[in-house]
Amino acid sequence: MSTQRTDAALVAAARSGSDNAFAILVDRHQQAVRSFLRRVCGHAADADDLAQETFLAAWTSLRTLDKPERIRSWLFGIAWRRAQGMARSMSRTRRRETDWQGERPDSDQPGTELNIAMQQALAQLPPDQRAVIALCLAGDWSHADAAQVLAMPLGTVKSHVLRGRARLAEILGVRDDES
Repeated sequence: MSTQRTDAALVAAARSGSDNAFAILVDRHQQAVRSFLRRVCGHAADADDLAQETFLAAWTSLRTLDKPERIRSWLFGIAWRRAQGMARSMSRTRRRETDWQGERPDSDQPGTELNIAMQQALAQLPPDQRAVIALCLAGDWSHADAAQVLAMPLGTVKSHVLRGRARLAEILGVRDDES
């Protein structure tokens, strides 16, 4: 078995019952999905739970994937829908966790202050805008791919990128010379 199999070949093998093929797909894509969800959710524990749910949902519905070569986009779509569902059902839990995070002592790790500031700034964006920023700016996705994954019109994605970037710059107190 080649270690450089394509996603489409791995999907075909997983559909035929290969747990190993699906495990390779998870290994390939889990970090990107988790990073996206962490940016969208703002809470690492929630994002990790959603990532697990995403891959479980992918495993159970793998046969519904129309284009196996696009599994990455399909996974991000599942992740986004899971994140939206969690946002609707867990708002009170999130508020409690945010309050707790605010009471924690500062970390001595370098860059932590900037990471906290960025997470707080992202949390101030509307969820759709935050998702677009997480994909297009933090994840280097094209606007077209983000539009497909998030089921949004391309113009809306482009607008969210411009407005989100400007809002983040405003919140963080930096100049946004790209707009």
